[in-house]
Formats: sequence, structure tokens, C-alpha cells
Amino acid sequence: MTKQELLSQLSDIEWDDFEVKEAKSDLPKNIWETVSAFSNGAGGWIVLGASKKGKKYEITGVENPEKIEQDFTTVLRSHKKFNVLINPVCKKYKINNKFILVFFIQSSEQKPVYYNSLQNTFIRTGSGDHRATDSEINSLLRDQSFGIRSELIIDNLGINDINISSLDTYRNRVRSQNPQLIYNNLSNEDFCEKFGITKNGTLTYGGLLTLGKSDIIRKTFNDFWVDYLEIPGISYSDAETRYTFRIQEQENLWEYYNVLIQRLRNYADNPFRMSGDGFAYEEDTQLYALREGLVNMLMHADYFSVMHSTIRVFSNRIVFQNPGRFYINISELPKIAISKPRNPVIARLFRLAKLAENAGFGFDKMLAWKHKVEFNTYIDFSEVTFFLNENVPENVPENVPENVPENVPENVPENVPENRCLSIIELIKKDAKISMLDLSKKLHVNHKTIKRDVQSLKEKGIIERIGPDKGGYWKVNDNN
Repeated sequence: MTKQELLSQLSDIEWDDFEVKEAKSDLPKNIWETVSAFSNGAGGWIVLGASKKGKKYEITGVENPEKIEQDFTTVLRSHKKFNVLINPVCKKYKINNKFILVFFIQSSEQKPVYYNSLQNTFIRTGSGDHRATDSEINSLLRDQSFGIRSELIIDNLGINDINISSLDTYRNRVRSQNPQLIYNNLSNEDFCEKFGITKNGTLTYGGLLTLGKSDIIRKTFNDFWVDYLEIPGISYSDAETRYTFRIQEQENLWEYYNVLIQRLRNYADNPFRMSGDGFAYEEDTQLYALREGLVNMLMHADYFSVMHSTIRVFSNRIVFQNPGRFYINISELPKIAISKPRNPVIARLFRLAKLAENAGFGFDKMLAWKHKVEFNTYIDFSEVTFFLNENVPENVPENVPENVPENVPENVPENVPENRCLSIIELIKKDAKISMLDLSKKLHVNHKTIKRDVQSLKEKGIIERIGPDKGGYWKVNDNN
């Protein structure tokens, strides 16, 4: 980061990884929140000695830069305040005869990063630091076992808990795509051992999710479900009816894949083309882009989250929404070939069936989509959006960042948009003690809007507050 780059960023208020703070003689009290947020995210720069004036930043300077740098780095490099050691990159600049300090806080390999107590875990939302909710903290904790959990075994479950029909169709697919594979002639028991479906006869999490029996999966994963909705509009509130098609529940991930890919085929152009030798063939580039989006979702979902994977087909876009963030910075996805599946067993099985790319090239295949493809990631979920036409609206209606509830209250308040109303209700169902601040963070609207929406829901009798503001909880009246 050169002085020129710093000056350029100081004039830009949109940088999410850039935070300026005044610090004339002492460290700002809220600096630890920013350190936690950057460490739990993709990292970022902290600039001391500047302030925001309207839409511009002003250099205010640091009076004793050596002391402040020493105080800051001493705290970060000890275990007295933070739960992990933090080694910032430190730089000092002199601009207009005033000193400023710049520190780069790297994304931590160990998360969550907090100070004093776990409750002081912060995440970055937009350009602000916000206290992480319990579900977000749990998501960060689960990320510590990233790439491991699908290979762990489940006590008392074995090959008899696999859906034999799913295993047969899966092996038939492997034989057709890999006819020379030496493992095609193995028994079911040996085949499952070879590819991590079982270990020493005991079923793995990845094996159960991909090929297991539905009743066993649901006993192990309370919210196992891949939801697919076709919505006749650009948002829930815009649609005349809530949805025109919804997929039925399937046995396992393999069965979900086979049903979903046939449905998604309707949205991909597959023209017939003539090859150089005079034979016609079907051009599958667009279908493969959607297929990669689907398989990527199934491979990378956090199946231990309270959320479940959802595909929503609006009139102008297809949105794949997944519990679990992208493990690498999404800005790097188009630049590098890297593969870090959250569930290696599931990834291995899809690749064996020639349904997924190796070494991260699947993102390139998604980018071959005929129109824009957009990647977004948050602390506990991620999205891939395939636009269905060239006219991408500047402000796409916000997607519901939580799964759609099964039972929708009929008396939705008229002055609350339906999609946000449903989201508020579902978030309260999942966390009865959720705060107004957490609701506004989750739904990406300001605090006043959430307060007004909640009050409207209360007046309609859909929700009610039990107990005081502090220490109380929300109740959803499902009979409305």
C-alpha cells in the first residue's frame, strides 16, 4: 500500500476493508471491534490519524506515533486481550506535516477472533463493525473443522443405512462416465470404503448425506433439505403468487441432484451445432454452468447450520443460496485455480461421476454463463446468482438471507414487504432472543425500518414480546 494508494482510498468511502479513526494521543476505544471484525473476515486496513468529514476524509494526524504503534502492537501480540496472536503489518506516513499510522489486519486462520470474551466477537457488515450473533459465532466455530467433518464417521451407522437404489444409480453413472475405472467391479462394501462413503464399515457424514436413507439423514441433520422455488416475479412481493413450483423432498443429495438438474435444464440454452466432421451435437456450455452452480452448492454447504440450501428462480435470475461462507476471498475466484471444498467426501463423489471440476476450475465454468454471474458471501451464508437476461437491474431486490418458512401467516401487515416480514418471523423462530440490531444486520436494512416493521407485526398480533427489552424474548403466534 503506497502513499498514493492510501490517498486514493482516503477519498473513497465505499471500501469495506478500510477503516479510519482519529487517534491524536491514544488508541480509539472501538479499535478492538475493528480488529476482531477484520480478523474474522477477509482482513483490512486500519488508518489512525484521519477522520470522516461528510463524504470526505481529513488527515488529523497522530501526535505520538511511536507510542501508539507500540501500545497497539503490544496488545495484539500478546494473549492478554485477544484469544489469538495477531501480527499486523505496520506503516507510518507523513502527509501535510502530519503523521498517520496504517495497520493491515490479516484474516485469521483461527476463528472466531474476539477480545476479553466470546461475546466480543465482531464481523464486518458493509463498512461497519457489528457484534456477531450466536449463529454467526457458531458458524465461525464450525469453520475450524472446514474440510474435515464430512470424513468423520457416525457411530452405529453402516452400509445398511445407505439407500441401495441411490447407490446403484450412482455406480451406474460412474460406470458410464468412467468405464475404465478399476473400481467399477468392486463390491458395494469395497467401493464405499475406497471412496470414503464408509470407513472400516462405519458410515461417514459425507457418505450419509450423499447416498443415505432419508429417515437416517433427518435424524442426524435436523434441517436437511434442499429447497427449490420458481417465483413469477423479480421478488417475493412482486410475484402474484408465492411460487409456481416447489420441489418435493428427496432421499439424499444424489437424488436431489438428479431432480434439480432436470428442472434447471429448462433455463439453459442447449442449441444443436454442427461439428467439423458433419455430425450434430448439443452445445451444453450453459447447462454445465448451471450444473456447476448446483454441484458447488451441494459440495460446499454447511450441513450443520440451522439454514438449508435454497435455489430460487425469479423471472430475471437464478439464486443459489447456501449455508456457509466461501472459504476463500471471492475477489480471487476468477484469478486462481484453487479447490477448498467444505465437504471433501461429497466433492470426491461428484467428481468421480464427472459432475464437478477439479482444482477450482468449476468457477470458470460458471463464469461461462451467457449473462452476468454474481458471487456474494457473508459470515454464515453465500450466494451465486445467474442472471437470465442482459438487462441486469442496478438494484436487484434483496434476497431473503434466511430460508423461507413453511407456515406463512395469512394476515401479513400491508405496510411491511412480504419477503422482509417472512424473514423477521423466521429469524425470531430460530432465535427468540434476537435483538433489533441483529435483525437489521441480517436483513440489510436500517434500525428504524426494522423497529417500524416489528411494531407493525406486533400490532397485527403475529409476534409479541415476552418480558422486558433486556432479558425478554419474542414469541411467534403461529395460529394467526
